[in-house]
Amino acid sequence: MSHPYKTRSGGATVTIFVPYDCRNHCPFCINKKEYADCTGFSVEAILRSIAVMDAITPECDFVFTGGEPFAQLGDLQRMLDAIPGTHKVYINTTFPVQPGCSAEEMIDFTRRNADKITCINVSRHLQRYVEESPDEVVAAIATPKRINCVLYKNYPADKLTEYVERWRKYNIPIQFRYDYTETTPENLYEEEHDKILQDLKKQFTYRGLDGCRMRNGFHFEYKGLHMTYHKTLPYSTIVETGEDGVTYDILYDILIKQNGDLHSDWTNVPLDVEKYRRVVFEPYDLKVLDGTVDF
Repeated sequence: MSHPYKTRSGGATVTIFVPYDCRNHCPFCINKKEYADCTGFSVEAILRSIAVMDAITPECDFVFTGGEPFAQLGDLQRMLDAIPGTHKVYINTTFPVQPGCSAEEMIDFTRRNADKITCINVSRHLQRYVEESPDEVVAAIATPKRINCVLYKNYPADKLTEYVERWRKYNIPIQFRYDYTETTPENLYEEEHDKILQDLKKQFTYRGLDGCRMRNGFHFEYKGLHMTYHKTLPYSTIVETGEDGVTYDILYDILIKQNGDLHSDWTNVPLDVEKYRRVVFEPYDLKVLDGTVDF
């Protein structure tokens, strides 16, 4: 892809792959293989790339993912401190049970950084793939938090209501997720044959749909708890010709890899930094397409 860049107002989301692995082997994780060889992994290089992205788009969102961001609290603190307060910051984590770092230490970290972290997304799946810290620990996280749940292959649909009750106890919203490696432009908005969507509609109250070219969210409610069913494409660049007659690479996500390298897509495409300095901005195309989602 060699077209001029376009992205939404504020800038593409910048996802940071932390330079340390997790202890898990979730079957749907495509990041795990990237951590097999940690040669060249560098916090210093990541910090330099954070500075580059902040200089170009000083109001973009940052997301920490892995690996496991909470595996090295000192390094995570350094990276958090490098991100100015003009950005929203999200962390994807299992909030793990791990040697050498207690749950209370991780909770203290969230307390100290409550003003820096917009939301912590904690993975808790219907089928257990990891050793999970107690639910009470997740509830004690001092920042806003959300549960991420991948509904993978032959998930036990009859356990969905029980699962939701588990988190309703703490009033923690849930995002159910489709296996995004299976998402295509053809099935992104397909509803009739989407088993997950139909299972959710049978057990919970459907409220509405929002979406854009790249991803969407079907919104549900259960006894006052807000839930979303999220689908996204496995890449993050859309090639499209604008009203000005110019064909653009429209970027939704930029990645900072474990060695600090900048990519413009999840498919290992290097970011042309100088070209991104000249990026064209457009309004974010995420829209409410059906019903109500702001509850």
